[in-house]
Amino acid sequence: MSRKRQVGGGGVAVEVEPERLERWFTRFAERNDGIRSTVPGAEEVVVTGGEGTTATARVPFPPLVAPDQQDPPEGSVVEWLIEHARTPRRIGLVLVRKGAHSVGVALDGTVEVSRTDRHHVQGRSAAGGWSQQRFARRRAGQARQALRSAADDVADVLTGRLADLDAVVLGGDRQALDELRADRRLEPVFALATPRVLDIAEPRRTVLDEAAHRARAVEIVVRPAATGR
Repeated sequence: MSRKRQVGGGGVAVEVEPERLERWFTRFAERNDGIRSTVPGAEEVVVTGGEGTTATARVPFPPLVAPDQQDPPEGSVVEWLIEHARTPRRIGLVLVRKGAHSVGVALDGTVEVSRTDRHHVQGRSAAGGWSQQRFARRRAGQARQALRSAADDVADVLTGRLADLDAVVLGGDRQALDELRADRRLEPVFALATPRVLDIAEPRRTVLDEAAHRARAVEIVVRPAATGR
């Protein structure tokens, strides 16, 4: 089943597995009075239905490199996207949230190697005064320790395998990921990171497996004709 979420401007974003892309675009054409136009791009492909609804497909692992053709038939643009999405890739995965992290390497959606860990980080306290300050210091210390552990595992699992990776996909809390990015050991890892950050639950091994499949999916933003893109 496709994963959906609402986006600004009245649109809906859906994640479509590469194996389902052809059928998805066929149904899009059936529901929207055919296809008026298809515009290719290195990072997105915009398909407009006959009645004006748009489907903007964000190219996974950009850029989309099309065959050297001038004025290609519109249908071939979607075919290029499907072929690009179906290309087997070995990717690194870095998921961080709520004191937990999961790191791994996946080939074509299957996790080959992984490491998952969790460190206790206290929730926020309603107490005030000195108690609140002591609690905040303790909580900050726990968070730092959790991030150090995450950084160590990312370095251990991924840095020695970078030559074999096509890309790195991130997921979880953006602030925590930014703090990991500041670790100089991980600069080569984040240099391979794609712009997309997966919204995930607390990292566990099952969440890592799900992220490995989602990383292959093509995110398509559908906007009705009334609102345009």
